[in-house]
Amino acid sequence: MQLTGRNIIGFETFSEGTVAIQAINPANGETLAPLFYKATIEELDLAAEKAEKAFQIYRKQSGKQKAEFLEKIAEEIENLGDALIERYVAESGLPQGRAMGERGRTTGQLRLFAQLLREGSWVNARIDTALPDRQPLPRPDIRSVERPLGVVGVFGASNFPLAFSVAGGDTASALAAGCPVIFKAHPAHLGTSELVGKAIQKAAEATNMPDGVFSLLFDDGHEIGLALVKHPSVKAIGFTGSYKGGKALYDAAAARPEPIPVYAEMGSVNPVFVLPRILESNAATLAQNFVGSVTLGVGQFCTNPGMLLLQKNEAFISALEQHTSTSTGGVMLTTGIRDAYVKGIENTKNYTKIIGVGKAPEGFTAVEPIIFHTSIEDFTQNPHLSEEIFGPTSLVVEANSKDELLAAAQSLTGHLTATVHGTPEDLAEYADLIEILEQKVGRILINGFPTGVEVSHAMVHGGPFPATTDSRSTSVGTMAITRFTRPVCYQNFPDSLLIDELKADNPLNIWRLVDGELKK
Repeated sequence: MQLTGRNIIGFETFSEGTVAIQAINPANGETLAPLFYKATIEELDLAAEKAEKAFQIYRKQSGKQKAEFLEKIAEEIENLGDALIERYVAESGLPQGRAMGERGRTTGQLRLFAQLLREGSWVNARIDTALPDRQPLPRPDIRSVERPLGVVGVFGASNFPLAFSVAGGDTASALAAGCPVIFKAHPAHLGTSELVGKAIQKAAEATNMPDGVFSLLFDDGHEIGLALVKHPSVKAIGFTGSYKGGKALYDAAAARPEPIPVYAEMGSVNPVFVLPRILESNAATLAQNFVGSVTLGVGQFCTNPGMLLLQKNEAFISALEQHTSTSTGGVMLTTGIRDAYVKGIENTKNYTKIIGVGKAPEGFTAVEPIIFHTSIEDFTQNPHLSEEIFGPTSLVVEANSKDELLAAAQSLTGHLTATVHGTPEDLAEYADLIEILEQKVGRILINGFPTGVEVSHAMVHGGPFPATTDSRSTSVGTMAITRFTRPVCYQNFPDSLLIDELKADNPLNIWRLVDGELKK
């Protein structure tokens, strides 16, 4: 499939703008052809107009029809073959194995949502049958179900060119919910975005979806993104990126005449707590695995463990120094991300000690790993030390006692994850730590590391502010679908007017809550 650099708007492509941008290979600094034309406000308006019309059709599509659409998207992405992998590697600097794994995750989550749609019970159908003889007043027939919100705007993430991008989790969950998507591509991987956008366009035509169910717009600034958030046709936003970017979109959405929800994932330090007994028996292995998690993917994961807290242990610190010094960094995704990493590292050096520094390979945006060390006292006095540095680095905070460790946990803001390493005896003794962390994060891990997020029905990838703008949701897993729906109640409707999910004879054979009892 030849790249054109044109914006995808429904079943058409456009390049009405006069400004073009190009992707850059972060491994060598070379620009990559072709030129991509920045979308204009008029092109955004056309995409929104098409999407709004498409919504009136797409919202009524059956679960089976939407499932076939998602499955066809997955198939068309796989049909892109080596061309997609090669462009991914060139635009991201990430290895081929990572590209292939992420492609599998992307198609896998599309098929997982298709499975959810085919089964159908996700709509949370509730039926309270009429009680005409109830005293002192009869009860009417009341039924409710989740219905799609409307057009959804989605922003591509820098660190996952596929899984959090054009056909990633936000797009998959919005389309599964019955919402058309207008996607703003990330400027770091323009060609990868066009390839996947074309695959979605092809899948939409092949499965007879309405024109406008999906559009893809290019831009390397803020104009189109803010206009997308403010557009009256758009009813929700999905975003993965920085705190500054996510908060700006959230504020813009809240200032609209009609405020809309913004589901923004904005970064996280993901603290790791290592308890005393497990350190006594397993310090060397824990240090090795921790460094491996910090440096995985050059630290460019939203679940990168950016902080480790423990009670003083010289053996662990010594093992960390050894494993960090033999570790190797890598190429960062963009020059902007590299520059922010270097700035964060230089600032942290002013307030901490260095445990160990790894090696930096050859590469235009290559960086070295580094692990810092500070006391609980200095950590408490310098709140900025708890801020995320995106990349292969982490801060070790040493406490003097259990009480200091618990106080540090209590002082945490919202994060995506928290991890606790401990023996059974540790975990029993520090049960109050778990209770604190439950109020601070979306996912708690025992004796593992947070890098690597399983796409499943039970996964929660979210957390309290400032990790996200809405702690009640997840951006990974099938629970993400309800971000883009709202409950609608139908009172005293004749059966002929009800959608299949609420009809008396349950033609879809889904699980429903009928008079308080879950049944088919």
